[in-house]
Amino acid sequence: MVANAPAELRKGPRGGGRDRDKMFQHVVDAEMEYGKGIGVRLKSPDRKALLAGLRNPHSDGKWPVAYAIRRTAWHALDHAWEMEDRSQPTR
Repeated sequence: MVANAPAELRKGPRGGGRDRDKMFQHVVDAEMEYGKGIGVRLKSPDRKALLAGLRNPHSDGKWPVAYAIRRTAWHALDHAWEMEDRSQPTR
């Protein structure tokens, strides 16, 4: 989705919203934070390490793994839909 979206996205109904690269970075940063919910501490974005943590979570995690998976997937999908919607011209 990121590759297909223009760098500058149409603004939201109140005139705000992130552009493509900031939105993508927000999703990546959130994944690092969600990793903490299952006890995975990442120093930099690393999806392979996050997936390994989902497969073998630490006992000090505050979230059930199923919740972390749903939350991470929903967040990325929500922003992908937003990017798609805001890539379209207004009707």
